Formats: sequence, C-alpha cells, structure tokens
Amino acid sequence: MIDKSEIAKALSKVTDPGSGKDLVTAMLVSDLSVDGNNVNITLELPDASGNYKSDLSFAVMQTIQEVYPSAEVNVHTISRTPQATQETPEVLPQVRNIIAVASGKGGVGKSTVSVNLALALKRTGARVGIMDADLYGPSMPTMLGLQGQRPKVEQVGGQPKIIPLQAYGMPVISIGFIIEPEQAVVLRGPRLSSIIKQFVNDCVWPELDYLVVDLPPGTGDIQLTLVQTVPLTGVVMVTTPQEVAVVDAVKAMNMFFLPQVNVPILGVVENMSWFTPAELPENKYYLFGQGGGQKLARMANSVLLGQIPLVQGVREGGDTGKPIILDESGNPAAEALTAAAKALTHQVSLRHQTMGPTVRTRLES
Repeated sequence: MIDKSEIAKALSKVTDPGSGKDLVTAMLVSDLSVDGNNVNITLELPDASGNYKSDLSFAVMQTIQEVYPSAEVNVHTISRTPQATQETPEVLPQVRNIIAVASGKGGVGKSTVSVNLALALKRTGARVGIMDADLYGPSMPTMLGLQGQRPKVEQVGGQPKIIPLQAYGMPVISIGFIIEPEQAVVLRGPRLSSIIKQFVNDCVWPELDYLVVDLPPGTGDIQLTLVQTVPLTGVVMVTTPQEVAVVDAVKAMNMFFLPQVNVPILGVVENMSWFTPAELPENKYYLFGQGGGQKLARMANSVLLGQIPLVQGVREGGDTGKPIILDESGNPAAEALTAAAKALTHQVSLRHQTMGPTVRTRLES
C-alpha cells in the first residue's frame, strides 16, 4: 500500500533547479493524491516549459519509484501566472505561514504555548511574528516584557500604518499595547472584527516564515473574522489532559472542520501534562489525569506535537517577560516546547505537500 506521507517525504528530497530549494520548501507541490497504485502530483512552476519542466518531472518520478518501484507516477505541471494572483488580492503575501493557536476554554496555557512556540520557531532560524488576537484577555505585553509600550503610527504609501513592537527579535501586536492594563475590553462583534482586520491590514508586517496568532478560547466573532481575513495554514489546539478541557477543545476544533471553514489541525499540544518539582526532576505527578492530548489528536486525525510539564519556571517566565523557552539550563518544559516546535515545522511541511494552497474562508453573512 502506498503511504501518502512517505511520498511527501520523498518529494522533500527533490531539488528545484530554479530556486535551489527542495520542492517542499519552495512550495511547488500544489496537489498530491494516491489512488491505488497511481500517484498523482501537480507541480505549480514559475516556468512550466522546456527542459526545466521535463527535468523536474523526471526527478520526481525517479525519486518516488525508488521508494515504491511499482508506483505509476503521473506528474502534471501548471504555470504560476501573474493573472492568477491578481484575481484574488493576496493578504499578507510576505508571510509564508499563518498559524493560529486555539483552545476550547481559558486557563489551559494557550497564550504561554503561543509565545514559547513562536520563540522556539525563531531559534530554528525562522522569521517569526506574533499577533495577539485574544482581545478580551491580551497576555503578550506581560509575557514578552512590553508593558506600557505603545506602537508607533507612521505614514506608509500615504496611509497611516501601525508599526508592531519588537520582542526578542519578533514583531508583536496586541490590543494590550493600545489600552490601559486595567481597562475592560467591552466590544461587540463588528468592532472586534474591525480590530482583527486592522492587525492584519494596517500593521507593517515584515517578511515572515511564521505568523503565530494567539486566539481567544472557544469560538466566536474573532475566530470567524480571522479565517475570513487571512489564509490560515493551520491550527494548533492546546488542551490539558483532563476530560473537561478535552470536551471543550473538541467543540472549538470542530469549528475549523466545518465545510465552509475547512482549516487543517496541524497538531495538539498537551499542556500541564504532569507536575515535576525542581528538586525531583525525575518525578511525574499527573495532577490533571492522562491521555487527553492524545485523545484530541486522534479525534483531529492529527498528531500530538508535545506534552508540556507543569513546572514553576513556566509561570515565572510568563510573569517576568522572559518565556521559559529562553532558559538554557535544561528546563524540562523548555525542552518539551523546543521538541513541539520542531514537530510543528514537520507538520507544516507535510501540510504543504499533501494539501492545496491555503485560501481565505468564504462565509455567508
């Protein structure tokens, strides 16, 4: 039986002679399907003519048949034309991947996971930004040590644009930079949607490999506005092991599975998987039970990206503006988050190999 994921891995070994990158990194695989012994691949090339097209097609067939000698490989190539990109104006074309971090309920550490995943991705050499879309409970100013700072507004192309603040080399935007810390955020749906659109369209985002979006818990206007405004690469679900958190996470996850939304779940992060005291690093106390993250991953038809232990340093890092991922002392939570980020990059790679380009969601009003 031909495994689609093995085909995807094989494609990551084929180099595009035009860019010098592999097909996955260059994002040239627009479609991949397996039907029995037939492997059908569509390559979206800058120039689908001449030797470039034939050489690349032959390399793809040869590489796949090294893994599955009996496979019938069909390579279809199409051209990337300027007209195709002009029909639907791109949103954030300078951002390669937009990843939302979601949860079913508050208090599971979603914002903590968002910040640390973003920093872990940056430590791999990627260009990363953070959008704090949790308008009711913005945590980024505190977690990144930016309390009291205000973003600048500059004229760009004759229009006023917001310049995101910088934290550890990452651009960050949050409503917490605009309102006072004690100010209650009392906003109706249209205003919530307007702020999210401003964060997308009126902020000067640089070229990024990943824009991590910290969503509020549950489902609502903010989530719907985001999927309608930007082409999400996928979603990371955060839960704790306990059943009540998983039940709520399933509800939030199912919103992304709606046919008119159709955003893939890249993986699950199980937070507070066990308690490990600093003086007994080998001990694990399962305060919130076991198995919730794996259960949610199975229901999402995805993977468990990582299990993050409950250690005191995570809370301290969030309160002091120095996230735990920056701890170089071998903290178990930092190590687990680093591993989760690496697993996430792999899932993003597979997502691009096995699914078509991301598009904005069209919802009926």
